[in-house]
Formats: sequence, structure tokens, C-alpha cells
Amino acid sequence: MIYILLSISCSVTVAVLLKLAKRYKIHVLQAVLWNYLTAIILSYIFFRPDLKEMTGTPSALALSIGILLPVLFVILAASVQKIGIVKSDIAQRLSLFIPILASVYLFGENFTWLRIAGLGVGFLAIILTLSRKSTVKNDSGSYIYPVLVFVGFGLIDVMFKKLALDKSIPYTSTLMIIFCISFVVAAFILVYVVLVKKRKVELINFFCGIVLGGFNFGNILFYMKAHRAMASNPSTVFAAMNMGVIILGSLIGITLFKEKVSKLNYIGITMALVAIFLITLSQKYAV
Repeated sequence: MIYILLSISCSVTVAVLLKLAKRYKIHVLQAVLWNYLTAIILSYIFFRPDLKEMTGTPSALALSIGILLPVLFVILAASVQKIGIVKSDIAQRLSLFIPILASVYLFGENFTWLRIAGLGVGFLAIILTLSRKSTVKNDSGSYIYPVLVFVGFGLIDVMFKKLALDKSIPYTSTLMIIFCISFVVAAFILVYVVLVKKRKVELINFFCGIVLGGFNFGNILFYMKAHRAMASNPSTVFAAMNMGVIILGSLIGITLFKEKVSKLNYIGITMALVAIFLITLSQKYAV
């Protein structure tokens, strides 16, 4: 579980940095571009991948993840603008349904009653924790964005699980390939923003991207390590990761950002703790 805890910590830190970006007028897309460059450099420093393994054509899976990561980020940003952060967050967390179904039908995992109970409590915890009033008015066509967020994040989880199981090439080399692809895609998007939207490239976004890239690198690395360490129980990784992000994210939102939390939210946070306990317990007892 240590890898899951480390991944949760990095994931929430990334969310905090993105939340602070608006306060300090950071252009998120520029920061995301430099974030991938940082991830590439860290991959090379810590993994020392064999460059010969990276000269061939990337696999369809690596190519898909590399393209989807920055594109999904742009979609998430649009969703937050169109329908608000609350409903967008709900769509992201409920995407857990997709990898859980994949655990059964794609990865052949057997579910115990303890795990089913934990997942059931977890889904309810997500709904209660994110149950808040949104002040953003929506138009009829805006709900395509949370649908894309729901599908996109669910597919990313499944893809990373499949990548962790691929033994044909070291996953450290594959991660670096993915970061390179994401960097190129993000660069194309930024060129469009600069040329068409007339947005200036600023140095402050570069420094923010370096910090963001360090934690984003850790998030993906530890998430992959968790799937490798718990290869026979992918649903545990999927669920514990989502529940953990909700708990830690909520605590930080309450303490640091003074976010208002209702009784239902507190009940949801408590139920998320119960869900993690049940899922962890299901690792030891096949009941």
C-alpha cells in the first residue's frame, strides 16, 4: 500500500498546485507543457533507460496514453469552465466504474464479498463527499465535457494497468516514451494558443511547470509501481487511489483553503475511510 499512499500524496499535491495557479495567474497549459519536459528529464536521470529500446515505433498503447494525457487535461479545464469544478470532479471520480468493470471482464479478477462491500461504500462515499451546490450556470451542450472526463479518466486508468502488465519493454522506458509524446502534443496545443489566441509565453510558467512535473512524475511512477506490486488485485489500486485522493484532498481543502463542508461531506469522507479499510481487509481474507 506504500506505493498507493505515495501516489495519492503526489496526486493531491498536483491538484493543490493547479488550484493555486489561478490565484497567482499562472497559464496552466504552459505549465503543463514544461511539466512533461521535467518528467522526461527525471525519467532519464532516475531510470537511465536504454535509448535503443526507445528508437523504434511506440506501441499503440503508449501512443494512446501519450496523446490522451494532455488532451484530457484540456478537456478537464474546459469542463471546469463550462459546468464548474464540483460537477467536473464528480465525473472524474465516478470514472472509477470503468476500471472496476475492466478488473472483472478484462483482467479476470475475482471479487470477494468484502471487496464488493468496500466498493459499494466507496461509490456512495464519492457521491456524498462531492455533494455540494454549484454556482455555475450550464447550457444544454456543456454536459458533453463531464461525459468526456468520465470516459477519459476511466480509460487512462485501464491503459496504465495494461501498461504495467506489459513485459515486452521495461515500463520505465515506456513511461519516458509516453512523456515525450505528451510533450509534443502539448507543444502543438500551445503553439495554437500562442498563434491564434495571442497568448504570451512567460518564464514564470516554466518554473511552475518544473515543480508540477516533479509531483506529476511521482504520481504516475508510484501508480504504476502499485499496479505491478498488486497485479492480481487491480480493483484495490483503482478504488484505494480514488478514495485516498478524496480523503486527503478534502482535508487539505478544509484546512488550507477553508472550503465549506456539509454534514453529508463529512459522512462521505468517513465512508471513504471505511471503504479503504474493507478493500484492504479483502486483500487478506477471501470472504
